[in-house]
Amino acid sequence: MNMHPLRVYRSEEPLPREQQLAWKVAEVAADPVAVEPEVVDMIINRVIDNAAVATASLGRAPVVAARGQAEANPKTPGATVFGVDPSGTGATRFSPEWAAFANGVAVRELDFHDTFLAADYSHPGDNIPPILAVAQHTGRDGAAFVRGAATGYEIQVDLVKAISLHKHKIDHVAHLGPSAAAGIGTLLGLDPAVIYQAIGQALHTTTATRQSRKGEISTWKAYAPAFAGKMAIEAVDRAIRGQSSPSPIWEGEDGVIGWLLDGPDARYEVPLPAAGEAKRGILDTYTKEHSAEYQAQAWIDLARKLGTEHPELRDPANVASILIATSHHTHYVIGSGANDPQKYDPTASRETLDHSVPYIFAVALQDGIWHHADSYAPERAGRPDTVALWHKITTTEDAEWTRRYHSIDPAEKAFGGRVEIELTDGRRIVDEIAVADAHPLGARPFARADYVRKFRELAEPVLAGAEIERFLALAERLPELTAAELGGLTVSVTEGSPIGALPDSPKGLF
Repeated sequence: MNMHPLRVYRSEEPLPREQQLAWKVAEVAADPVAVEPEVVDMIINRVIDNAAVATASLGRAPVVAARGQAEANPKTPGATVFGVDPSGTGATRFSPEWAAFANGVAVRELDFHDTFLAADYSHPGDNIPPILAVAQHTGRDGAAFVRGAATGYEIQVDLVKAISLHKHKIDHVAHLGPSAAAGIGTLLGLDPAVIYQAIGQALHTTTATRQSRKGEISTWKAYAPAFAGKMAIEAVDRAIRGQSSPSPIWEGEDGVIGWLLDGPDARYEVPLPAAGEAKRGILDTYTKEHSAEYQAQAWIDLARKLGTEHPELRDPANVASILIATSHHTHYVIGSGANDPQKYDPTASRETLDHSVPYIFAVALQDGIWHHADSYAPERAGRPDTVALWHKITTTEDAEWTRRYHSIDPAEKAFGGRVEIELTDGRRIVDEIAVADAHPLGARPFARADYVRKFRELAEPVLAGAEIERFLALAERLPELTAAELGGLTVSVTEGSPIGALPDSPKGLF
């Protein structure tokens, strides 16, 4: 890897285009290096993973609304939208930016797909919908899509390793716009000069505050990465048409670093593959076994274990207090350090409860399972014994767990912590967990069979059996797919599907 130094340049300082981060990223995207077999296999896993969680969310209101917006924009050749039968009557393919938007919302709605955490947060699987939509619209094959996806993941991971957005309350999708634009550039075989312009526009249009993940969290949480993917597609379109972008976008005196991040004295080093070096970033990422914020994954596993070993903990009458000692990120984002009263509110939205580790720990402790819908149901959140237990749980930052969270050594990097439970009879139970069971270094690392099982479990209540088998057979042949076959890399609710039909979208402007 090359380490690219990054700082702010005053307007009078020379900074040739070829030394800017956007250009360096564009060069990585344009490098025709082969995709390694291990990376290809993981891309297949994540395509299956995305389809699983998108399928489970097809009837949820944000997804229904986004799908309706896409359906108002039919296009030939166009791209497919999750749930819509591409072989049916009427409009079956849609403008790629809108298809990517609808599919991005479906993938993100349940907070249940892959993650990478370093200097910042990310869900790198959010790169897949925009890259796939453009591949379908432009008639690219499976091998081209795989190359584009490898770039999208690589750039996302490299930016997340180097640049903290959340420290300045900037939403993490500001890394997604550039990575998706780069991935599309690879897919289409664009010149670095064109990709460079697209990256600048994609970054400029996708910087927003983190209020979408604060307080009473709204449905926009699912829309934010989908919007970034849509903006990336539009940025590529404009760049192909010869339009230019703010430059230098990261390093400029009035650019992203100077005013939104660490300011004029900032210094970063961004790791990027050298020319001819394989793009392996996806292998640093990990998926979710549970539908919850990634920093809650390990806590669900530990709570399930403790509830089984000590069933008395499920009764709040036996518990005096539960203290979760964890990393800075976990404490301040999904813990009591966020100072969000909504994180203890039984009437809070699903999106808010998803970002409340006290709630998640209480329910997993009592139930011994975690379900993407049932564990968030209003009647579940409002159960009196759960509320009583939940309100006895607080978090605190532990310096060692913060250090391990930020460690660059994969063997010690951790997303868990220590729990200290004080019982009313005077006993004390202490336990800890470093990573989720499904993590590559966890008790049960996810492999292909687990991705397939996750897809089947989430898809069986929604899709016909034949549709489930058709999709899996296609996905597992991903790098061999022709352009025509890649157009079928979607899921459809058709006659015979358990849910019957998709709900109609509410009427909007379109």
